[in-house]
Amino acid sequence: MANTTTRGRGAGSPARRSLPAAARAAAKRAERAAPGAPVVSGRTLRAREEPGAQAPPPEPDWEAPDWEGPEGPPPGRRRPALLAVLAVLLVAGMVALAVLVRAYADGRGTDRARAEAAEAAREAAPVVLSYDHRRLEKDFAAAGARLTGAFRDEYRRTTTSVVAPTAKKYRGVVKASVVEPPDGGAPAVSVVSASPDRAVVLLFVNQVTTSTQVSGPRVDLNRVRMTLTRTSEGWKVSAVDAL
Repeated sequence: MANTTTRGRGAGSPARRSLPAAARAAAKRAERAAPGAPVVSGRTLRAREEPGAQAPPPEPDWEAPDWEGPEGPPPGRRRPALLAVLAVLLVAGMVALAVLVRAYADGRGTDRARAEAAEAAREAAPVVLSYDHRRLEKDFAAAGARLTGAFRDEYRRTTTSVVAPTAKKYRGVVKASVVEPPDGGAPAVSVVSASPDRAVVLLFVNQVTTSTQVSGPRVDLNRVRMTLTRTSEGWKVSAVDAL
């Protein structure tokens, strides 16, 4: 009796020969049904690539967004920049306003200085440029009160060493006055330049001199340039030049 259950390695076993054929047929059916699906080849599972397919590009590394595009930065980024610009404009406006206020104040101060210096020069000229041999000390003291700085010291030296001896010897009297128009107009006083603390004034001064050296009064028509300086006691003469 023959043993029908015996398995051998020969080619005569139909079941052994039909297993690979069945697996290949199943794989082909799966491939036709779903292109690109995993394919079983023996014991290896691999993905089947479609013809002409390309691998997906690699994802780029994340970078900070570039806000320099044509649309500019987003509203959140735009606000600090706008505030900075407004702050700069505010500071510039305050500086400009301060400059205008200072210029306005300086202008008003200069106008006031011109008027005050002109009046001080008109009052000082007859005192500084006059003297009488009968009261020299009084006249020199009155003149010295209207002077300041180095010019006051120079005036004292000159009057003490030169003017006083000559005036006493020849009985000199000098009377100075600022020229005034015959029609009663403003005295001949002109401010050449002025700042809040300094001014240069031009005056036309007549000096009438009498002494034992001349037979009668002598009139000298002089142009005098006075420099005046503002002090804590008001405007004082700091220089006198005869032109």
